This record gives sequence, C-alpha cells and structure tokens, in this order.
Amino acid sequence: MKTFQLANESSSLLSLSPKFILPEDERPQLSEVTSLDSIPIIDLSDHSYDGNNHSSSLVVQKISQACEEYGFFQIVNHGIPEQVCNKMMTAITDLFNLPPEQTGQLYTTDHTKNTKLYNYYLNVEGGEKVKMWSECFSHYWYPIEDIIHLLPQEIGTQYGEAFSEYAREIGSLVRRLLGLLSIGLGIEEDFLLKIFGDQPRLRAQANFYPPCPDPELTLGLPVHTDFNALTIVLQSQVSGLQVIKDGKWIAVPVIPNAFVINLGDQIQVLSNGRFKSVHHRAVTNKLSPRVSMAMFYGPNVDTTIGPIQDLIDEEHPPRYRNYRFSEFLEEFFKQEGTRRMVKEVFELPC
Repeated sequence: MKTFQLANESSSLLSLSPKFILPEDERPQLSEVTSLDSIPIIDLSDHSYDGNNHSSSLVVQKISQACEEYGFFQIVNHGIPEQVCNKMMTAITDLFNLPPEQTGQLYTTDHTKNTKLYNYYLNVEGGEKVKMWSECFSHYWYPIEDIIHLLPQEIGTQYGEAFSEYAREIGSLVRRLLGLLSIGLGIEEDFLLKIFGDQPRLRAQANFYPPCPDPELTLGLPVHTDFNALTIVLQSQVSGLQVIKDGKWIAVPVIPNAFVINLGDQIQVLSNGRFKSVHHRAVTNKLSPRVSMAMFYGPNVDTTIGPIQDLIDEEHPPRYRNYRFSEFLEEFFKQEGTRRMVKEVFELPC
C-alpha cells in the first residue's frame, strides 16, 4: 500500500498515532450512519426561465424545501463541463502528491496568510489538540497569479490554469443559485447578490484525506457549519461527507458530475432562520485517498448582515441581531478547536 506524509510532518510517515485519536465521545460511530436517507438531488435543467415568471419553477420549490429541511442538496445538469471539473481534481491530486518538503513550504498556522496549507484540530480535555486526518490548501479565488508563484514550478502552472477556468464557471453558478434562493425566499431575484455586493469574500479550499488504518478513531474534518453564505463542493469518487439531520448522521453519496451545495451561517441569518446552515463533517476510509474542492462565497468584512426586513413580521420577529461580518469572523476564530457555535452568539432572546 502507498505510504503518505503530511506537509508539516515531513520527517515521518503518516501513522495513526495518539495525536490523531479522538476521545470516545467525539468519534464518528460509523456503524450508526445511515445511507437509507440522503440529501435531495436537484436537476437544474428542470428550471425554465421566461424572463418574467420564476414562481412556478419546480426547481425553486425543490431548492427551498431542501434549504428548509436539510441545508444541503446536490445539483446535476448544472452546465459546468465535466472536463473542467476533472481538470481541477487532477490538479488538486497532483498538488497533494508533491513531496512534503515542497508542500511544507506552504504550511502555516497563521490565519492572516491568504494562501496556506494547514490542518484542522479539536481541543480535548487536558488542553490537548487532536489533529484531523487530512490537510487543506486554501486561497482566494483571485488573483490566481498570487497563488501560482507560491506553488512549486512543476505544479503551479497546471493548478493555475485549472483553477482559473473552474473559478469562472463556479462564479456563474453561484450567481444563478443565489437568484434561485432569493426567489425561494419571496424576494427579488438579485436581492442576495446585492447584499454581498461587488467585493464578496471568495475563498477556495482543496482537501486531502489519506486512507486511514482505523476510520472509527479519527475524523477527516471536525463537525462544523460553514461560516460564509454558500459553499459549492466537488467530490472525488470516494465518499466521506456526512450531514446531520434530526440528530442522525447521513452519508452524502458521490454522484458523477454533481456538486454538493450547502448553506452557510450567513444565509441562515439573512433568511431569519428559515433556511438552515447545518452541522456536517468528513470521515475517513481504509482503502482510498479522497480529495474535494470547496468554493466559499460570502460577505466581505465590512458588510452588515442581519435578517432581511421583508422576511420579518409579527409572526416572524427577528431571530438575530445585525452585525458586521468582521465581528462574526472575530468570534469564529475565537472558537477555533471547538465545535463552533458562532451564529448562536448573535441570536436575539426569544
């Protein structure tokens, strides 16, 4: 079997040492995960647009229901060419296959760095930090030139070309999805897009999960909600993403040429709690490495976020106070290493 090394551990082969092993109450309990239920799968080609009337669209209804019940859904027939996605996944795989001496130059624990390779961790009793069985490469969408020059020469051009093409396609898809979400909330189609303005916060995160000797003892990514507005995830053909619904974990199946869409905390706040941002996690497996690409779309630090006025009335009083997104980010980083409950800090008393 192939051996793996993480970027910040170039001196040793990856092994399931105590620093990766979670306390019993934090372990994934994989035998209890159900695959009988799943997040909705929505065919975007069902959405007809005549320039005037979206309200009867079956897609809008399906997306709204998915956002209210799951906070997650998958989309197919989204219009992004399969070769663009395949090229992106190849570039990510090649990046994480580089020797750790090279990827180690990107490794940092400094959150202020725009381009970084890092690991997540969980604080446990006794002040210990348990590392997740993964590593992540994060950067802004633009300008891609700033990212390429930080990568080793043999991978930079390939990654840059793949990402530039991919980001353009995802940008168009995000705008389309925000329009559908707005219509589902009963507001103007461009309402959410206008809230995030001309300078939204655009980040990409490529994730790598090596095979794990005992997936019951660790996690790939800890339980969390996404703190931005909308996330678009491209998965390799190895499952690992799981979502919680009604107190139970459900596995998200891998569907060829599909995207997983999940709502972030800012959409839950803007929708006044109608649309959900739910907890999810990534688990590991014994047999195959897994990669994914998550594209995050959200407000910039100066944007004020709060429940949309048109969604507030006597029956639906505001559930959150208004805040600047910089405030939210400050609270987010303060809770690092925990099962973050950030939007809850901004809840108004009932």
